[in-house]
Amino acid sequence: MICRRGQYLLCKRPDGKRHGGLWEFPGGKLETGEDHFAAAKRELLEELSLKVTVCGDSLHSVADPQSPFIVDFVLTKVEGTPKLHEHQALLWVNADELSSLALAPSDKKFVQERKEVLKEIAERNMESEINE
Repeated sequence: MICRRGQYLLCKRPDGKRHGGLWEFPGGKLETGEDHFAAAKRELLEELSLKVTVCGDSLHSVADPQSPFIVDFVLTKVEGTPKLHEHQALLWVNADELSSLALAPSDKKFVQERKEVLKEIAERNMESEINE
């Protein structure tokens, strides 16, 4: 997850792919031997041309319905301006707006279960950017 100025970056999955047309927090699968930092670094560079500078611990894990994957939601700091290479669109939204979007199933469950945590992170993010 990427949070800037108190808003979260979401990307719209391409039509024709699993969960096509739905919004998700950008990221991807861990390759063999990768930790969260290495996976975020690779995926966000490939998908959005972003350079990962910090990758936190998993805030929440959700089993992806009808797949063998577990989705870990990890707060990540990046440098750069996102450029779309795979997704249809991107959007910056505040924590209250997240639940109004058509989210991929795992992302929807995360937002429903951790909405207050998402609000707290966004508030801390705003405060830290003001003080920098």
